[in-house]
Amino acid sequence: MQKFMHWYNNEHQHSKIQYVTPSQRHRGEDKDILAKRSIVYTHAKAKNPKRWSGDIRDWTPVGDAALNPDQITKEKLKKVA
Repeated sequence: MQKFMHWYNNEHQHSKIQYVTPSQRHRGEDKDILAKRSIVYTHAKAKNPKRWSGDIRDWTPVGDAALNPDQITKEKLKKVA
């Protein structure tokens, strides 16, 4: 289990948090990583625009993220009721 947790938190890049690891996001490193990634994509598109059919991916850091957002919503509703 510890090997899986290490991989999940430190190696696996999650799509819901813009393909950074949870550890990078937790440490606040995601903002710099995503800013650099945006620059790389912008330069790549400028260098070879025919390769791109539209805009580059939006690499803006995401807001709150949750493993089970439906469960969180249900818990909030319970507290209000």
